[in-house]
Amino acid sequence: MANPMEQFELVTLKPLEVAGHNVSFTNSSLWMLIALLCVSGFLLVGTAKPQLVPGRWQAAVEYLYDFVRKMLDDNVGPEGRRYVPLIFSIFIFVLTCNLLGLLPWIGAFTPTSHIAVTLGLAVLVFVTVCIVGFLRHGLHFFALFWPKDTNIFLGAFVAVIEFLSFLSRPFTLAIRLFANMTAGHVLLKVFGTFVVSLGVFGILPLGVNVALTALEVLIAVVQAYVFALLASIYLNDAVNLH
Repeated sequence: MANPMEQFELVTLKPLEVAGHNVSFTNSSLWMLIALLCVSGFLLVGTAKPQLVPGRWQAAVEYLYDFVRKMLDDNVGPEGRRYVPLIFSIFIFVLTCNLLGLLPWIGAFTPTSHIAVTLGLAVLVFVTVCIVGFLRHGLHFFALFWPKDTNIFLGAFVAVIEFLSFLSRPFTLAIRLFANMTAGHVLLKVFGTFVVSLGVFGILPLGVNVALTALEVLIAVVQAYVFALLASIYLNDAVNLH
């Protein structure tokens, strides 16, 4: 059986070094660039000629944008609308990376199956939350960690737990997306190998692989949604101190 982890191996396509640091262009970089081009093309086609009665592409773009806007309205409130471009960009980029990784036969790579990518996105969200929190509330932002109507001893204990939980947010956000993408692709690879090795008896694993592929498409969408949803909830803490 082929090693199912080989599909996650980084392959250097163009060696590059800047100030002694390896910044080579890899297959992960290539597929993130492809994802960026796909997103740009989708948005360009959908918004090039806006009409009062939208066509299919314009309707698709408007639906996704309204979906993210409503999510921020529900979780942050009216002030959350200023952050729609950020959350929308993260959502559609993660969604595209997840879906591109499921393309068969062309050596597709899933950038979100690498924790370096998901952690980078999670740190972007975390830093944004911290900046927004301090700009809006100053040092009062630390009130987020202090429970109301508690004595000083219990409050200090809970504050430490809340602060550590806050610091863990980028890691849990990154690991959740990375782990789900990795696990699903490993299963697809394992059952795909069974289909080939069992010959005519590979019908059952083939059926399982088809079902898993459909499930992975659903997971790709859900994980992009969960990532954007949690980012919205974290922004709510920075905006409203809830």
